[in-house]
Amino acid sequence: MGQALNVHRLHFAFTITFHYIFPQLTMGLALLLVYLKTKALRTGDEHYNRAARFWGRIFGINFAVGVITGIPMEFQFGTNWAAFSKAAGGVIGQTLAMEGVFSFFLESSFLGLFLLGEKKLGRIGHWLSAFLVFLGSWLSGYFIIVTDAWMQHPTGYRLGVNGEIELANFWDLLLNKWALWQYAHTMLGAVQTGCFVMAAVGAFYLLTKRDEIYGRMFVKAGVLVGAIAALLQLFPTGDMQGGMVANHQPVTLAAMEGLFESQRGAPLVILGQPDVEKSKLDNPLVIPNMLSFLTYRQWRADVKGLSDFPRTEWPDQIPLLYYSYHVMVGLGTIFIAVMLVAALLLWRGILYDSRWMLWSLMLCVPLPYIANTAGWMTAELGRQPWLIYGLMRTAQGISPRVAAGNAWFTLIGFMGLYTVLGILWLFLFYREIELGPEPGAHPGDEDAAVLAAD
Repeated sequence: MGQALNVHRLHFAFTITFHYIFPQLTMGLALLLVYLKTKALRTGDEHYNRAARFWGRIFGINFAVGVITGIPMEFQFGTNWAAFSKAAGGVIGQTLAMEGVFSFFLESSFLGLFLLGEKKLGRIGHWLSAFLVFLGSWLSGYFIIVTDAWMQHPTGYRLGVNGEIELANFWDLLLNKWALWQYAHTMLGAVQTGCFVMAAVGAFYLLTKRDEIYGRMFVKAGVLVGAIAALLQLFPTGDMQGGMVANHQPVTLAAMEGLFESQRGAPLVILGQPDVEKSKLDNPLVIPNMLSFLTYRQWRADVKGLSDFPRTEWPDQIPLLYYSYHVMVGLGTIFIAVMLVAALLLWRGILYDSRWMLWSLMLCVPLPYIANTAGWMTAELGRQPWLIYGLMRTAQGISPRVAAGNAWFTLIGFMGLYTVLGILWLFLFYREIELGPEPGAHPGDEDAAVLAAD
């Protein structure tokens, strides 16, 4: 049972991680597409329409690959986690069905109109199609987050006569407080991914002296939206999400912070290595009293440590949880610094000529993907050993008839398939960047005039 459980966990972790690579950019670009189309509608500048078409093609590539990688993840609820699906299907089936029937069909239908129907729809109709793509994409994210948030903090349910979990209140499920803050925090992470990718492409065009008008447009949009998203990621969304963990999963908070003993005026750990066997943190670099203040708004508040909880309640992988959390927070801090410095240079009018800053934006592209993945790992590892917090242990949710060897076989197959898809995705993405917003065109008098006036 133990080996099968570990393989099932690894299987799901791999598929959800690889699948999330694509939707995070898709959902971030959905907002930026609306931004570009709104600018085109308000200014009448055709460059914004060309930019929207360019990013629409990249959006389509991400959407297509995301659909492919999402299908195996959805099927795993029935194949690898049958006991969980049998027990909780009456609850999670609601949100997963709504994600497919409402948001996915909305997004995919209007994406086709956005990519192929611009001439037929007209200026306002095309803007509306972009907005509905955004709405469908973000609704999809919400229904997925609601499902995960219910597993973190179950609400609106009752237990049936045979122990099955039934839906008692639909609105308690849909408006779960955990879901609201987790959704805001997650979607801002997706926006940051889209902003860094857009700014990096713009920086590439500026550094290579090609499509400079679009380079400036992309850098400006990425930096302005990205700076706002980075700040909101910290406060209030990150702060409130941390409060939810502290109030409802205090053992998770202790593991995330490497706090083995309860403390009055608990410090915030910047660096350190958790030693679970000895229940201590090696080589700690801390800010005194800060964890107490951030958690309870009191400098000398008591914060429970892992020693206050039975070991059977401790997260299964405390070191990995601790490092995932600190990677997420550390990268989030870097994002704020990078975006605010870039915004300052933009305000001073020297960003487009600051090669070091343009290079920084380009080199930061992988970091939002890493930060978002670390965030998901923090959420999922922190919930362990519960599959549904307080209701069902992870070991109770796996499919009893799917052996470890069967899970390994499909996992290895998915690894090979996803590697091929990843290479194809990179090739298509690179090809679109090489073609540029105006394939085969050269800067004309109109572009030169705009650059001169900017």
